[in-house]
Amino acid sequence: MPELLQKDIREERQGEAYAPFANDANEYTKKFYIESYGCQMNFNDSEIVASILHKEGYGATRNFEEAHLVLLNTCSVREKAEQTVRNRLTTFRKVKEKRPGMLVGVLGCMAERLKSKFLEEEKLVDIVVGPDAYRSLPDLISEAEGGQKTVNVLLSREETYADISPVRLDSNGVTAFVSITRGCNNMCTFCVVPFTRGRERSRDAASIVAECRDLFEKGFKEVTLLGQNVDSYTHEEVNFAKLLEMVALVSPLLRVRFSTSHPKDITDEVLHTMAKYPNICKYIHLPVQSGSTRVLQLMNRTYTREWYLNKVKRIREIMPDCGISSDVISGFCTETEEDHQDTLSIMELSRYDMSYMFSYSERPGTLAARRYADDVPTDIKKRRLEEIINLQNRLSKDSYKNDIGKTFEVLIEGDSKRSDAHWYGRTSHNKVVVFPKEQYPLQKGDYAHVRIDEATQATLLGVIV
Repeated sequence: MPELLQKDIREERQGEAYAPFANDANEYTKKFYIESYGCQMNFNDSEIVASILHKEGYGATRNFEEAHLVLLNTCSVREKAEQTVRNRLTTFRKVKEKRPGMLVGVLGCMAERLKSKFLEEEKLVDIVVGPDAYRSLPDLISEAEGGQKTVNVLLSREETYADISPVRLDSNGVTAFVSITRGCNNMCTFCVVPFTRGRERSRDAASIVAECRDLFEKGFKEVTLLGQNVDSYTHEEVNFAKLLEMVALVSPLLRVRFSTSHPKDITDEVLHTMAKYPNICKYIHLPVQSGSTRVLQLMNRTYTREWYLNKVKRIREIMPDCGISSDVISGFCTETEEDHQDTLSIMELSRYDMSYMFSYSERPGTLAARRYADDVPTDIKKRRLEEIINLQNRLSKDSYKNDIGKTFEVLIEGDSKRSDAHWYGRTSHNKVVVFPKEQYPLQKGDYAHVRIDEATQATLLGVIV
């Protein structure tokens, strides 16, 4: 079972998983259905789209066959994600043939790159909208209803959707995502994000704090601040460390997480702020991608192996119990067996609690696709990836077993998927904990102190103390 859990996590990041939103649509004149693929930013964007559509009289449904508008919020990071989207569009087209009034749209990262194919060559969709153009959806829908194929994939240097309150239709009511930046200025050679989401820009701090305060007042107990690179957040006189503090001060009962950090940008000021406030979670997602300095330079990651390891050391000097996870790519262009061994060793030295692990797939339009040959054979990529996965499985198992006998404050997020007699929650370090409800008067959104008695490589099992 733990191996399956690890696999599910990797596939979600690759866009295999989707999350339809739904609510009582009876009060609305029209219904929309939306699926989201890829990263947390995409799921947050879908909540923004839902807000825009609600104002236009659309209510969400879980059944795409009854929807007037079907949307796919897409991801271009992995090749498998694109194929999954194409398969779903084929399914929707078959339904559309029986319901000619249905509109099908593609949102997000695939929109700009594949707009011509979707609209003209394959004739799969009616609407194509890029990540910065969601405000134009009502006008595009109106044009499409008149029989016109519509598209807006213009990128913006200003758009942050700061004034739009996301509709959290599929939320557990306890945790929520809050976008703080959009776009990315890091030109990692393997990554398509700068070309699909544009240049980096930051929301004003006041709007972020106001959104977090509103969530807390509505009963949410945890927010995750989102950005392609949260540590480079800056707006007027506020940097990321200051923003973290401002959100933490909303209430000591509001947990604060963030994702994702770029190793070159996370500062001592951020680490000391995390250490200062108990409600800022002691967990950092710190993608390494490769353990080889040579490969890191080809990836344009702007740090060396030694620099990264010193950053991990600094995190643990300031917060000895801080959880760290990572992203790892196997088989990047020209990667040798020695480079691969460097990746395995940096994982050992960093002792990750968990990692998202992929074999490299060339993405059209990226700098790597223009500069380098994708020259590592598929079978070697797969073998190296399996070695990475096997090592991470062992590291995860060791990390979780080290927690046996410890007591953690756990935020209850809901019932365990396996039994409604058990609660499910997470520690500050982002580890899943399952424990029996027993006779304690607790409910979703409460904090519980749980002693850990058993552990798998993906779940801690304990009892309330």
